[in-house]
Amino acid sequence: MSNPVIRGVFSLAKTACEVMRRCRTLEPNIGNTGSTHKLPTGVFMSTQDKAKGFPLPSSVKVVPGTEAAQAAYPYHIQFAPEDDQKFWFYNSMHFPEPMHAFDMVTAEAAYCALGAANTRVHCLPTTLGIDHRIINGRVYIGGNGVTDPAEIERRTVEFQKRAFYYYENWETLYAQWKVKMLKLIDDARALPSPTLPEFEPLEHVHAGRGVASNHDLLVTYQKTLEGYFRMWHHHFEFLLLGYGAYLVFFGFCKKAFPEITDQTIARMVAGIEAEIFRPDEELRGLARRAVELNVDHHFKEGLSADAVLASLSEGGPAGKQWLDSLAKARDPWFNINVGDGFYHYHRGWNDDLSMPFAALPDYMQQVRDGKSLHRDIGKLQEERVQLIADYRELLNSDEERAAYDQMIGLAHRVFPYVEGHKFYCEHWYTNLFFNKIREYGALLSKAGFFPEEADVFNLTHYELESAIIDLMNAWSSGSPPRGPSYWPPIVAQRKAAVAQWAKHDSPPALGPIPDVIDDPAIVMLWGITRESLDNWLTSGDEKNSHEVRGFAASMGVVEGTARIVKSVDEISRLQRGDILVCQVTNPTWAPIFQRISAAVSDIGGSMSHAAIVAREYGLPAVVGTGNATSKIKDGQRIRVDGGRGVVTLL
Repeated sequence: MSNPVIRGVFSLAKTACEVMRRCRTLEPNIGNTGSTHKLPTGVFMSTQDKAKGFPLPSSVKVVPGTEAAQAAYPYHIQFAPEDDQKFWFYNSMHFPEPMHAFDMVTAEAAYCALGAANTRVHCLPTTLGIDHRIINGRVYIGGNGVTDPAEIERRTVEFQKRAFYYYENWETLYAQWKVKMLKLIDDARALPSPTLPEFEPLEHVHAGRGVASNHDLLVTYQKTLEGYFRMWHHHFEFLLLGYGAYLVFFGFCKKAFPEITDQTIARMVAGIEAEIFRPDEELRGLARRAVELNVDHHFKEGLSADAVLASLSEGGPAGKQWLDSLAKARDPWFNINVGDGFYHYHRGWNDDLSMPFAALPDYMQQVRDGKSLHRDIGKLQEERVQLIADYRELLNSDEERAAYDQMIGLAHRVFPYVEGHKFYCEHWYTNLFFNKIREYGALLSKAGFFPEEADVFNLTHYELESAIIDLMNAWSSGSPPRGPSYWPPIVAQRKAAVAQWAKHDSPPALGPIPDVIDDPAIVMLWGITRESLDNWLTSGDEKNSHEVRGFAASMGVVEGTARIVKSVDEISRLQRGDILVCQVTNPTWAPIFQRISAAVSDIGGSMSHAAIVAREYGLPAVVGTGNATSKIKDGQRIRVDGGRGVVTLL
């Protein structure tokens, strides 16, 4: 695709500057809101209704008894008085549970890379990076907008030179990206396990190595941390541009077809082939293979994965053949975790087979019932072709139709990356990262620093380095380390704090109220509009209402039993035909989608991961309700209308 074509696509939004006003960032980019600051385009602050609003950050108090645990988070992500002048909201899409001290590296590294991509690499004209803060274990975010016209113009020139090159060479650069990511994964796999021998190995001495084994502890840890920060830079190399191309098409459709819904536009890019769906496809293939080999009787509800494996290993040639198929599927496709890659305890399938194995009996029953289990991509692709053609006919000129073709073509080229990258970054690499930290936890636990290896995640990544150096020094000097007397009470205190924070709800937003939000990225990904903010503010005033409203994410009407799931640990409560009601879903929950009849989430817009997965699997869904998990009772009968975005309490 040539430069003139790319420029023509962007000219439909009048200028690249205007385009980026509409698609500033993937994170909500509601900027500074104090009287001395200009607002980013598309956000207007209300000066009325001062009696009802979100609390200021300074008014949110730390849960009593957890002050020391709060103070353990780095100083630069603690709320400060000046933060009262800015609008923040709780990023429950990525961080729905309180964060352990070490796990905050997932936010720190991610926002560091996202901001670099926005601010310095691609130079988005009207946005810089994302500020993040933490209170009571909850992560709040707020964006930094560019409002000075001269600066926007200066950045637009840079943006054109950078972004257009990527769009022109997308396939080549993306192939190069995969090589880089696989090299990074191989490097992480090759890192040695941290060990401290009693004496330096004789072969090291005779080889004149000149560096003792304790130094390797520090080198490996620093490489582990550096690799994780590097991964997030790879993560954002294409992501913002991928969404940007879609958002340009989205903006064009909204202008050309005023009555078109967000869901209809989203269906024009449905039926995607992306690596994030591959693990579930492999699982379905294993179910078919078990039925073909007549070994499906080994899989029984309630039987542990280890017990199933043991039974199959004694099941003769057929059992061995299935186990061989499992081994092929596991590397690499079981390098996916049960969450979204931001919590150490959201373990990978390869580390804990219980989640994928729990889905196998249902899949096998469907095979026995004659169902293919193939995700019907063809049907979705046929539908999108028809939608694209139908709306194309409504355009008034050949020029508009040519531009329309170019924009949807570009969206189809870039969109597989938007979901596919998650498998390599948030899942495969992140699993390797957390497992390496567990190895350090095991080493320090053995040395008496804390009782269990998982206790290491109650230290920040800065503190972990100091604990490693403590152990290095003790090994060198022959003296006992200080850690065993220092860390146990701190670890116990922080574990108790996380448990306390989980019992307390957090405000969905903080700071001055935006009067208007017209940024499509905020609306489509987080489901945050001025209307949804009003719903958050008034949710306690509508206790007698029998409806919960959100975004129409995926069409269909279903009645069933609501099952409230607030953490990954509660997924096993879902029964066949239940309606999943949660804060947010992610693509890795695909195996449970064959059990449920519909999905409802608190957070998310028409292009959130929950909405995308629901459409790909043909499941009715309503997202971005704001309060479904608090308003709907577990076990309650509800009706989900995914076409209207309405959940009715029956």
